[in-house]
Order: sequence, then C-alpha cells, then structure tokens
Amino acid sequence: MSMQQSVAAPAVYTDLGRVMESITRRFLDVLRMELARIGVTDLSPTQALMLLHIGTEELSVRDLLERGYYLGSNASYNLKHLVEAGYVDRSPSQRDRRAARLKLSDQGLATCEALRKLEAMRADSLLRTDSDGADFETTYRTLRRLERAWTDLIRYDDADPA
Repeated sequence: MSMQQSVAAPAVYTDLGRVMESITRRFLDVLRMELARIGVTDLSPTQALMLLHIGTEELSVRDLLERGYYLGSNASYNLKHLVEAGYVDRSPSQRDRRAARLKLSDQGLATCEALRKLEAMRADSLLRTDSDGADFETTYRTLRRLERAWTDLIRYDDADPA
C-alpha cells in the first residue's frame, strides 16, 4: 500500500457509511416508484423488500429478521400488514408452536415477480458493457466483505484492530 493510499483510506472509510445510507434511501425511493408503476399502493418499500427476502421460500420470522436486519417493532408492524393485506401467509411452526412460518401468498408471489422484472430492466440499463458488469461484481464483493467484517466486529467485539 502506498503512502497516498494509507492516508486516503480513513477518509474513504469514514464517508462510506454516509454513502451507503444515501444509496439505501435512493434505492427505497426507486422501489417506491416501481411499486407505483405496477399499481401497488398498499405497500411501503420496506414491506416490498420483506416480500423479496421471503421469495419462494418458507421461513421463520427469525430468519426473515436476520436476513433483512429489521428492527423488532417495525418488523412486527410490517409483517402484520403484509399478512392482513394478503401478501404473506403466516402459520404456526409444526415443530415449535410458539414460532411462526412465513411464505408468500399468490398475491405476494405476483408482486415479487413484477418487481423482479423491473429490477432486471434497471440492472440492464446500468450494465451496458462488460466492464460495467465487472465493476458491479467487484462492488458487490467489496460490500459483502465489508458486511462480514462489520458483522464479525459486532459479534466478536474485536476492540483492538491492530
């Protein structure tokens, strides 16, 4: 690592969180537009993301919360809405009646399919060349690596990074 890189790295690291937060807000804004485009007016972008996280699987509430990093009371409110609006079927677990299993209803599956088609169009518009695709892959791998590093930091509280 060169001296210039080592001096710039802390500034980039510091700004990274702000950029990711801004990107997240913009992504939710795009998702809000896409929901309107497909005529879905009774879902928030966060609720739509919950549907996409469930996908074609049947999973526990706990699994959904871990996948989406949702906060407890907000997740409960959003899940209740998704069930009441007919997007998600919720049933007690066969093994543990205290736990709930979630799966998408036909309405939820149709909404996800429509959103995935729009996402594919958005991705195609961003990926015009082979190098665009390579850049996207590199960005994705870097963000996943950062997510793992921060997750490990939280889980194992590595207080001495040196």
